[in-house]
Amino acid sequence: MPWPAPSPGRTYALHLALFLVTLVTTTLAGIELTRGDIGFLPLDVFQLRGAALWAEVRRGLWFALPFLGVLTVHEFGHYFTARRNQVQSSLPYYIPFPMGLGTFGAIIRIKQRIFSRREFFDIGLAGPLAGFLVAVPVLIYGFTHLPPLDYLFSIHPEYAPYGADYARYVYPPGAQGLTLAKPLLYRLLESALADPGRLPHPNELLHYPVLLAGALSLFFTALNLLPMGQLDGGHILYGLLGRGRFNRLALGLFVAFIFYAGLGLFSLRNGWQSWAYGGPVYALYLGLIFWCVLPTPRQGLLLAAGIWAAQVACAIAKPTILGNPGWLILGLLLGRFTGIYHPPAPDERPLSPGRKVLGWVMVAIFVLCFTPSPFK
Repeated sequence: MPWPAPSPGRTYALHLALFLVTLVTTTLAGIELTRGDIGFLPLDVFQLRGAALWAEVRRGLWFALPFLGVLTVHEFGHYFTARRNQVQSSLPYYIPFPMGLGTFGAIIRIKQRIFSRREFFDIGLAGPLAGFLVAVPVLIYGFTHLPPLDYLFSIHPEYAPYGADYARYVYPPGAQGLTLAKPLLYRLLESALADPGRLPHPNELLHYPVLLAGALSLFFTALNLLPMGQLDGGHILYGLLGRGRFNRLALGLFVAFIFYAGLGLFSLRNGWQSWAYGGPVYALYLGLIFWCVLPTPRQGLLLAAGIWAAQVACAIAKPTILGNPGWLILGLLLGRFTGIYHPPAPDERPLSPGRKVLGWVMVAIFVLCFTPSPFK
């Protein structure tokens, strides 16, 4: 017997509960991030009372509210566009997480088949466009409301004797720290709006919650706009190019994506331990994600072997080359679970000229927001 459908009240309660839990976890994440660390959520906050507790919560909310605001506008962009196209969909499901940023984002569930290329395009484009239109003002506010250096010195009193030149002494050449790479749009807004005397060193960005929320919002916008599979960028490019041309391009982009991600992991300079223990794991990984991307598994495995050989050859030719292994996780999700190709729609009619212009604008937004190594 099928399970009875949950009542609307229970469904709304679930969405609201997930949002409130995610608000708590992202607020705690904001507290931990502005302390200069990234890890498990700081539960010691709940031991504080009065003004001390409020000071911590307020700092966390300065990160959580703009960051969740961008995610919320993004998902409701999908939701309202789906409803406008009479495609049944759920409200956003927020995904709390007990470490890092405090969330894995939010998703909506499309409950029925999408029948046209235009609908795929409209629903896929609405989310990142809406989120981008909020992320940019958040970033502008962060740049135009930078606190004076005394704010940073209150967190790091040891920096105060060096004044505005603290970075030269605190971060000598070769010093390591967690930083976010600056995409092109971030750099343009920074040079146009920010007071150079108040700009934090990249290693100190975590202490600036609004600026951090804006920078992460650009990253997640670019992540959703990756032109592969059923990501928003895949829907957009599928709408622009049609299924045949898009799927041919998607294969090339996915191969380039995995090739870059694994650059530098293996070379002839690695010891035998790296090859003995890491080699089989990486071979299994490549085999899993390329098993089904070509017409036969044999062709997929040959492609995987060729990519690995090319990565090793590049590492030999240029020993300092290094990709971004973090992308391998997304590569596994795309290659093995969601797929890199776009499903067909019964109605494959081309888009209108206006939609085509808007689609290429979104491609330009992707270029402005994307960086191949977002975290360093």
